[in-house]
Amino acid sequence: MPDTELRLWQHFFDKAASDHYYKTLLSDSPWQQRMRKMYDKMVPDPRLTAYYGGENGHTWTPMLLEIKAAVEKITEITFDRVLLNLYRDGKDSVAWHSDNLPADEKHHHIASVTFGDTRIFKVRHKTRKDIQQVDIPLTHGSLLLMGETMQAFYEHHIPKTARAVAPRINLTFRISESQKSIYVVK
Repeated sequence: MPDTELRLWQHFFDKAASDHYYKTLLSDSPWQQRMRKMYDKMVPDPRLTAYYGGENGHTWTPMLLEIKAAVEKITEITFDRVLLNLYRDGKDSVAWHSDNLPADEKHHHIASVTFGDTRIFKVRHKTRKDIQQVDIPLTHGSLLLMGETMQAFYEHHIPKTARAVAPRINLTFRISESQKSIYVVK
C-alpha cells in the first residue's frame, strides 16, 4: 500500500492455541464498556475493552505475555501495552478513525491479533481517492501489522454487520513512547 506498510499473517496462531486464548480471554478479562462524547452527549462504545500495560493499565497476565512474545518474535518489535476489544456480535463496531498519537507524538507500529469470529477490517487512504479501499478479513488466530505511517495516511474501521457472527476478540499491541520502541535483536 502506498505511504505505509501493512502485513498479514492469516494463521499466525494455530486453531488449538487460538481456541484456548479466545476462551480464556473471553471469560477472564476485566471487560468494561467505556463511554464517549458524541454530538454533545455521552454514549456507550459499541464494544467492550480491557487495557494492559502503561501507567493506567492492568498488570500483564502470563497468557498476554505469551501472546506478546510470539508477536514480538515475528515482528522484531517490542510493545509495552495492549488494548483488548470484544466485539460481542454484529452490532458491535468501531467507526472510521486513525489512532491518536502516543504521548511522544510519534506514530509507531501496531500489531493486531484476532481470536474468534471473522470480521472485515476496512482501510482507506485519508486524502488519495485514487487508492481503492481495502477489505481484510481478520480470521481466528490472524496477526496484522500496521506500519508506523499507517495512522498518518489511512483510516480503518470494523463495520456493523447484519450477518450472524459470534464474538471476536482483538488485541492491539502498541508502543507508548519512542524510547520503548526497541527492536528485538536476533
